[in-house]
Amino acid sequence: MEKKEKNKSFTEVMEYNPETGNCYIPGLWNGNPPMAPVNAGYSETVYELKKSIIQLLGRCGSTSNNILEFREWITSLWNAVKHENFIFSFRNSLVADAYMRLCTEYNKWEWKFKKEMYTWVTGAETKISNFGTVAATSEISDMKDFITVLKGEAATELTKWETMILDNLKKYFEQPEGHVYLVEGYREEFSNSIKSLRRQTESSVFNQLTAAADIKQGLKELDKIKATYTEEIEKAVCTLIDKCRKKKVKMADRELDESFNKMWTETLNTLAFYEQQTSNVFTSVSLQLRTNVSHKGSHACELLSKKNLQDCGLVPFINTPKGVRKNIKNKVKGWWTWTDPVKARQETADSIISACNDSVSDKIKKKTNYHDTYIQEILHIIDERLSNADVDTDIEFEVSLKQHICGSAAKEFQKMHEDFIQENDPYRCLQKNKEKFCTAFKDVFHERDQCQKKAEEFTNQCLKPAVEDFIHRSLGLNIIDEMLTREEFSTRMSFQYSVLVDLISKNEFELYLYYICSYEEYLKSQIFDRIKDHFSEGSILSEIENRHLESSIGNIDGAIKKAIPTGSLKTFVKDICKELGDKLVISQDALGAFMVLNNADQKQFAHWLTVSVKDMAGALIAEIQDRPFETKLKHLHVKPHIELFNRVIGCGHQCPFCSVPCDAGGKAHTEHFASLHRPQGLGEHRWAGTEQLMTDICSSLVVSGKTFCCNTTKDEWHLYKNYKETYPNWDIRPDVSLEASDYWKYVMAKYNNEFAAAYMANPADIPTFWKNITKEQAKESLKVSFNVK
Repeated sequence: MEKKEKNKSFTEVMEYNPETGNCYIPGLWNGNPPMAPVNAGYSETVYELKKSIIQLLGRCGSTSNNILEFREWITSLWNAVKHENFIFSFRNSLVADAYMRLCTEYNKWEWKFKKEMYTWVTGAETKISNFGTVAATSEISDMKDFITVLKGEAATELTKWETMILDNLKKYFEQPEGHVYLVEGYREEFSNSIKSLRRQTESSVFNQLTAAADIKQGLKELDKIKATYTEEIEKAVCTLIDKCRKKKVKMADRELDESFNKMWTETLNTLAFYEQQTSNVFTSVSLQLRTNVSHKGSHACELLSKKNLQDCGLVPFINTPKGVRKNIKNKVKGWWTWTDPVKARQETADSIISACNDSVSDKIKKKTNYHDTYIQEILHIIDERLSNADVDTDIEFEVSLKQHICGSAAKEFQKMHEDFIQENDPYRCLQKNKEKFCTAFKDVFHERDQCQKKAEEFTNQCLKPAVEDFIHRSLGLNIIDEMLTREEFSTRMSFQYSVLVDLISKNEFELYLYYICSYEEYLKSQIFDRIKDHFSEGSILSEIENRHLESSIGNIDGAIKKAIPTGSLKTFVKDICKELGDKLVISQDALGAFMVLNNADQKQFAHWLTVSVKDMAGALIAEIQDRPFETKLKHLHVKPHIELFNRVIGCGHQCPFCSVPCDAGGKAHTEHFASLHRPQGLGEHRWAGTEQLMTDICSSLVVSGKTFCCNTTKDEWHLYKNYKETYPNWDIRPDVSLEASDYWKYVMAKYNNEFAAAYMANPADIPTFWKNITKEQAKESLKVSFNVK
């Protein structure tokens, strides 16, 4: 082990005596089988070896293994020797179990860190939304200063959690249980994953704070204009009330409506309405895209200039590079075709486009204004995915893909920006509140008691949307918490195992094809269905929603009690809003409309407000619980199915030969491995000449004398044994038993003709013993591969 300088010889790490610790076992046969007689010396020597091992175990003082664990070690060692791959790989179930335990613990730390930061950002965004309003909780008046303070707090919080998790990792390796010494070599990878997690989270948090602050700041002038217009309307209404009362004639509601409409038109004609100009989002996106590719060289910039961004993303992205051969043909028997590079690129592009579309969709649903950090986030997704892609890409492909995605995103963001401008247009906001102004005018003129009506208005127009928003901000985290109590989401390998068990239970070829050909999409659909199924049973979700609602109602009731009605009604309402400023986002437009012509008695208003809030709670919980589950998910700020998908998808790398996903824990690992490889014919690979699907499994090929070639090797043939020369970051562990891939052997044997038809190939020449593998044997092989007890 690295940095273990105190160990200088074998005797310092194992109890070994050169005089008594050696044993030669003769061959089983005296001569060549099957006619040769059995060598009696074989059994005698094996018996002596067993006896010696048991005696050594009894005398050994340094081992903590019990007899069952010792049996695991011997079984794994014997399999390694028997299959002649000891020098390449020696991995037993105890090591696998220790690694799984480490991954499980790391995943718990990672989620706790993410959850705490999600919660912190939610609170920070709430404070930013309320900044400069009656609900503001900070004494700072300048937004730049406020954001600087928040970013400082975020950095402190991030450092605290990073230190805490690194300390957890250190303590984990200091514990005596769990065979932690077996996974000592992975410690640095998990340490790097923690540091990488901090960097990624910091970037995301800072971007969210910047975007929220800039959008809020952009609304500052509009809010002032709207407040001025509302004030002018209120003055005009008060003047109209005085004018109508001076007539000393009883006026019907029809006459009051006519007077109000006349006054409304005259007042609006005197106001100089400010028409906010919409920005050209395409220009901003183009600038960000050009900045992103500028370091790629002049050729990349030249490629960008050849196409207008507004013409990109209008049709599906099709990768059609010049000069790339679709198949490698070779008539020499035993050589075979390799991956279609065009198809591999297209699949990579489709996967990246899907991830970017999810990000765009998430932003659109928030109904906010456009910000450059949105397109920067998308470009970061593309860059990260391309760097992890196990296919060859060139600058033409990268630029073309980025133009397509950015063109499509810019179109969506342009509409989102225009909708936001229209929604916040001062004239539109005034017209939207016209009926409220008219009703308030008639109530004041007739000197009606407004207490109950105004309490209901404040509750339904200001508090109810804020409470709903709070539930939407919080519920996603609770759904994830609940799903993480299920074993399949504890680690990446646990989820892979559960998906493969589910596939074999459903026994449908189309699902296998979907899983193999559209891996990421299949996982997303599986996760969504599992969330839906889990919360469709019982009342788990209702209980969580009730808990959040009760928490919000408790905060509101507490705010009403703290805001003692001693001054004006406006002061009383402002005090309530301030008490809720770090918990709920209260719409300033709705609050401004509520404040107009409000002459309700404060104590009576407080009484009716408490009653109204209670009624609202009952109505809101019934309304929320009647919504379909899919509708609820759309409104959540943190999407559970996306977060869980990111958790189980891992680093995104797939085996370069059979395309199974990497199972390694933590995203900063330097070496990729998979627990279960599959026949290459399932990945569309076929023999040249016969066009038959291949049955070779890469975990067996890496100890064979066979060869491969692909784009990465520049169409030159290489021995599988030397795959590390081509793919140094992959560890393809040889099968330690003949049954290791029985699951996929069973699947290929069962659906051989169906896969051939789907891939437009000829059926594979299935080995006879594959056809004898039963469904139960296939399931058992899964347990062995994924170390399921």
